[in-house]
Amino acid sequence: MDAQDVKSNLVLILDFGSQYTHLITRRIRALNVFSLCINGTSPLKSITDLNPSVIILSGGPHSVHAPNAPCFPPGFIDYVESNGIHVLGICYGLQLIVQQMGGVVRVGEKQEYGRMEIEVGIAEGLFGNKKVGDRQNVWMSHGDEAVKLPEGFEVVARSKQGAVAAVQNQRKRFYGLQYHPEVTHSQPEGMETLKYFLFDLCGITAGWTMEDVLDEELKVIKSTVAPEDHVICALSGGVDSTVAATLVHKAIGDRLHCVFVDNGLLRWRERERVLETFEKDLHLPVTCIDAVDQFLSKLKGVTEPEKKRKIIGNEFINIFDAFAHDLEKKLGRKPAYLVQGTLYPDVIESCPPPGSGRTHSHTIKSHHNVGGLPKDMKLKLIEPLKLLFKDEVRELGKIMGVPQGFLKRHPFPGPGLAVRVPGDVTLENRLDILRKADEIFIQSIKDAGIYDSIWQAFAVFMPVLTVGVQGDQRTHSYAITLRAVTSQDGMTADWYYFDHKFLVDLSTRICNEVPGVNRVLLDITSKPPSTIEWE
Repeated sequence: MDAQDVKSNLVLILDFGSQYTHLITRRIRALNVFSLCINGTSPLKSITDLNPSVIILSGGPHSVHAPNAPCFPPGFIDYVESNGIHVLGICYGLQLIVQQMGGVVRVGEKQEYGRMEIEVGIAEGLFGNKKVGDRQNVWMSHGDEAVKLPEGFEVVARSKQGAVAAVQNQRKRFYGLQYHPEVTHSQPEGMETLKYFLFDLCGITAGWTMEDVLDEELKVIKSTVAPEDHVICALSGGVDSTVAATLVHKAIGDRLHCVFVDNGLLRWRERERVLETFEKDLHLPVTCIDAVDQFLSKLKGVTEPEKKRKIIGNEFINIFDAFAHDLEKKLGRKPAYLVQGTLYPDVIESCPPPGSGRTHSHTIKSHHNVGGLPKDMKLKLIEPLKLLFKDEVRELGKIMGVPQGFLKRHPFPGPGLAVRVPGDVTLENRLDILRKADEIFIQSIKDAGIYDSIWQAFAVFMPVLTVGVQGDQRTHSYAITLRAVTSQDGMTADWYYFDHKFLVDLSTRICNEVPGVNRVLLDITSKPPSTIEWE
């Protein structure tokens, strides 16, 4: 499918703040249909410029009756009707359609949260692939309900409690689901409904692939970077920055200059391992800069997580600016761009500036390569992966020939071990203790053959002294927490269920082999309520 066909099949999600909004994006992309998410209150021109075939209104934490409740822009309804665009409202999105088109929404007599059975009342339109009386379990999460529908709308499904669960106006091409078809708890029927809506009702054609992404990004990079310009790439040794570097190198060749910075916050022998991979397998030209003292001196005494991230982001940019200055002396022209492997979840969680789509949700944390960048940065950014999720990045890397063993590496945060040592990272030998414990943990996982079954695993240094007994002597040493999660895209995660004997053996090894540790803990918290990383 060429770029024009992809754009003509665009599914646009208007985000009204639901924690599941970007899961809708993922579900649709999994069907090989191009989808984008923007702020639900974006100006109408932002929507019309994208020329979508389908628009989905997401859920959200607000009531349509709340002051300043988010709403699609003025003229939206006229625009979609006059252009024959299909609209699907999910949860808050359904309520917004009902209210804005003349119906009535009020606080539900019986609020519905969690699993709920619904029954199909009309087997056509939205449920054209079902029979009247068919039942399915779905995930509800709403306090308000539609009690009077706008003219021309009909109820096509109700919940077990009798509340409206799905509505439609086929003539106007407006549809609504009071539940969340995108979440795991609504499967498999949820995905079946989305597929039927997109392919049978809307006439969308599947065909968007990572090959399309590759072709499009190569065109963008070539049109952005002038033939005389040179580009710097910040290589961390992780999958994201490596795939980004490979992509840009494919577009501009030797005008790309990769930089690997040893900031003293790397894992066990990470510097040696990464440089060997870059040289032997990826054939990328890399300059290694030893900046251990520079980073650790700036971090000394700093305990607040956000401040750590900002400091690390600033120091990285200072180094890249200095590298660019040195490169200018050699080339006679200063590099104009900096490549970073920023991903979609990074942008989402950092609650980016207006125009990028998350004004109705909360900031989770700042990423050093998103929210941590200084405003006066001299280099302009190239972020070719910023609309992709981790699994999509791995697929893109595979297409470009990045070794599979490298692509399967677990994510490693840009700020490195600084976010795995709560508090001051420079005290005593905290980083060395963590490096050794983390190496034992990761190597044990690999030896057990479960590394590829885990999304991310790492050790965390606990800045508290605990009493222990080692070698018949009382010890006052530190604790190490182990964290391992399973996930599809990093947006949600569950802890990995290790074999009991594996944990016993691992705890024994860490306490015996890592000086300064006498206790090992296991983090069994999912995301949400926690994040994957500790800071």
